[in-house]
Amino acid sequence: MSVYNSKVDKIFSALKTWRSEMEKLREIVLDCGLKEELKWGQPCYTYNGRNIVVIHGFKEYSALLFFKGALMSDPNGILIQQTKNVQAGRQIRFNSLREIVKMERILKSYIHEAVEVEKAGLKVALKKTSDYEIPEEFQKQLDAKPALKDAFYKLTPGRQRGYIFFFSQPKLSKTREARVEKYTQQILDGKGLNDDYVQENKKRSKR
Repeated sequence: MSVYNSKVDKIFSALKTWRSEMEKLREIVLDCGLKEELKWGQPCYTYNGRNIVVIHGFKEYSALLFFKGALMSDPNGILIQQTKNVQAGRQIRFNSLREIVKMERILKSYIHEAVEVEKAGLKVALKKTSDYEIPEEFQKQLDAKPALKDAFYKLTPGRQRGYIFFFSQPKLSKTREARVEKYTQQILDGKGLNDDYVQENKKRSKR
């Protein structure tokens, strides 16, 4: 079994929901020989320095997120694409500890396959930012505000896609408009969608 990371210990000790489920997932992943690290404020598990899987806790479920899940065979049909815009990552979601315990053998087989995908050097053919349709509400702001447009296209492609996905998700136009308005200054500041969140979690992990 791999070594428990003290930084991740702090994250788990602070959990208010899904703690028993996520601790079991941690046990399962570590039993597969991966290295435990703290990245983006989340327990991340790597093989030879390459990201394999993350343990997440959401409001309605806990989950394993495989970085290259799109390349996995998924014989049990349990990998979930979070949104249509997610290219590489795939989740397995859980609603109870009992469910995780029952699936332990299957989960380990998926983790081992994810490692084999990485060993083989397989890569997901990612679309370019230009291949995605920018939501109308955001495009209007880019056209009306040259400084915003300039700042947006100076961001890394990954950060650009992050904003496009986030602004596209709501079904209602007014909700999309509200998101664009809320994050305009963050774009002007040259920050990605989750930069502030990641930075705050880094600070907490050092305390």
